[in-house]
Amino acid sequence: MAVRPPAHHTTSQAVAQTLEIYDRDARLFLTRWGKPRYKRPALLVEWLTLLPARAVLLDLGCGAGQDTRYLATLGNRALGLDRTLPLVRFGRSRVPGVPLIRADTRYIPVHTGSLDGIWAAAALMHLPKATVTDVLRRLRGLVRPGGLLAGTVTYGTRSRILRRGWIPGRYVARWRRSVLAGALRRAGWKILKLRVVSNQERKGRWINLIV
Repeated sequence: MAVRPPAHHTTSQAVAQTLEIYDRDARLFLTRWGKPRYKRPALLVEWLTLLPARAVLLDLGCGAGQDTRYLATLGNRALGLDRTLPLVRFGRSRVPGVPLIRADTRYIPVHTGSLDGIWAAAALMHLPKATVTDVLRRLRGLVRPGGLLAGTVTYGTRSRILRRGWIPGRYVARWRRSVLAGALRRAGWKILKLRVVSNQERKGRWINLIV
């Protein structure tokens, strides 16, 4: 899998604040998502049934690399990407032999048309909604013809900085199904699945997508 140098980019205040909080609270994040015990997300299992064997896959926003490792154990060529350095370092220590890189979701250092699929579990939820169509368009350019993107985004209408709950201070964008469908279509994706779910891999209401 060819990887190119990351591009220069600017960062909005909300995104910058969110990145700082993940750096600061990485240990807290790992208490939930860095545990040795691993449960396969149902959406990931469904997505894999639609992909070729030994696929070239990107785990976008990989965190501690649990999904990346699982994808690799199935014989796929898996690459994990996350912006938070402490999480990438932790993942590298737990996932030897599987490449995990530090990079920005909006500017992915992977060559055009080099992927069979992209897994984006909760990877786009911290981006301002006005920027997401452009990001989705860039992701579309990274996959080969017939390539598939699967992932989850937060459901709802009130995008805002979290003031309470788990790891407050993060910006979270919330999507209605119809609005997300429009963004996906404008970015050139064909929708195969777009369903609102509750309390599956994560608490609350989410939209599961395969496109």
